[in-house]
Amino acid sequence: MAMQFYASPEQIMRDRSEYARKGIARGRSVVVLSYEGGVLFVAENLSTALHKVSEIYDKIGFAAVGRYPEFENLRSAGVRLADLHGYSYGRRDVTGRQVANAYARTLGAIFTQEQKPYEVEICVAEVGATAEDDELYRITYDGSVQDEPGLVTMGGQSDTISGAVKTRLRPDQTLAEALKLAVEGLSSVGGENGQPRKLAANQLEVAVLDRHRPGRTFRRLTGLALTAILEDPAKSVTPEEGLEDKPQPPASPNTPADNASGPTASTDEDDKPAAE
Repeated sequence: MAMQFYASPEQIMRDRSEYARKGIARGRSVVVLSYEGGVLFVAENLSTALHKVSEIYDKIGFAAVGRYPEFENLRSAGVRLADLHGYSYGRRDVTGRQVANAYARTLGAIFTQEQKPYEVEICVAEVGATAEDDELYRITYDGSVQDEPGLVTMGGQSDTISGAVKTRLRPDQTLAEALKLAVEGLSSVGGENGQPRKLAANQLEVAVLDRHRPGRTFRRLTGLALTAILEDPAKSVTPEEGLEDKPQPPASPNTPADNASGPTASTDEDDKPAAE
């Protein structure tokens, strides 16, 4: 009689963790940090059609690394959850902690019950009245949640990038200073012979949660404004300059969300589903 194959639960969990970590490490990195005017998202992303950074709700943003189909499913589910809760109760009742906990439960169930874990790492950020009030949550492939004060780095060589950014991070930094710091962190890894790289504007996906805007705070920074800041960090940027959308009027507390589908989610060339 043939013996059945057996692997201990500990070995199965270790194998799943290693599988997920390797998949995430192949993706290009994302930096999320608090600055004086809000929360800044900077992702290395060569694709203009598939986004790594997007909006969940009025004051909540989303960033992810890993396999695009997997974190796009999670992004869509988060938008529906936030929209339904805001419609049923009130827009102010939707919080980043609530969305992060929902993602943690989902990823934890997938990691323990499904044959293949999700190869994703997620950041859910909620902008507050001040930089000290910002909430940044990092959710890993196994459903673990970490409340990160002021800085989250994910994908690729995230530990190295975090070390390069954390030593110079200040809550009173301007948008230009925070963007320059994040880009320098992303550029510090991946170069030949360990040398820093130079990242152009068309290699970056940049967005902010602007704490000074009423209603929807999420805006993308694109075009000439982004290029100008990268070339001259001393340049000041007005609230409207280079932002993809004009500010929306504040919504009634119990009206449906004005963007139920949310912006398109994100990835990079390493995260495309078919070729991998």
